[in-house]
Amino acid sequence: MSNAAKRRSEHQAIVASIKARQKAKQRKWNLLVYGSFGLLLTSIITAVTITVVGSVQESNQAAEEARKPIEGVQTFTGLSRNHVQTSVDYPQEPGVGGDHAGIWTNCGVYTTPVNEQSAVHSLEHGAVWLTYKPDLPAAEIAALTGLARDKPYVLLSPDSAQKAPVMATAWGTQLALTGTDDARIPVFIRAYAQSPNAPEPGAACTGGTNG
Repeated sequence: MSNAAKRRSEHQAIVASIKARQKAKQRKWNLLVYGSFGLLLTSIITAVTITVVGSVQESNQAAEEARKPIEGVQTFTGLSRNHVQTSVDYPQEPGVGGDHAGIWTNCGVYTTPVNEQSAVHSLEHGAVWLTYKPDLPAAEIAALTGLARDKPYVLLSPDSAQKAPVMATAWGTQLALTGTDDARIPVFIRAYAQSPNAPEPGAACTGGTNG
């Protein structure tokens, strides 16, 4: 073999060796990158799955709790549903149903008393009405506000005429409470907001009157 041919052969061998090392490095890099990506993707999928399953379990648990009888709840039947333009003397305070105003109270948080006849109309539409005595401590009022805020079928207002510190009311249903730390309040909301026990569940709780 001539010297020139020998040099070409050696050069080719060196080039082949360099390419082989580069390919080996590239394979290691690919394994590192794609392996890390695979681990990250697996972690994300696992986290999402845990979150979704946990959310579904919480939702199912909440629904199950809402179906259970709530201790202390009073129910009232045979309630009329006429629209009237006069005040109504309800036997409960606040009223749980009966004749009511032709326009409903918009669901939301109120810091002053609302029109009782209009609020009863909201109950007809499937709303839950949380009321409290005005002398309730500010921290407890804030707790009720947190429970009512951003819920489309809950309204909150003070009521100086009621006997209990806090009342939870739905159409034909009422629960008297001594304070806001009672775990039955959120259960009552889940059970009776848009309850089929209301005459018109799903009817609007917006577009009425504020107060």
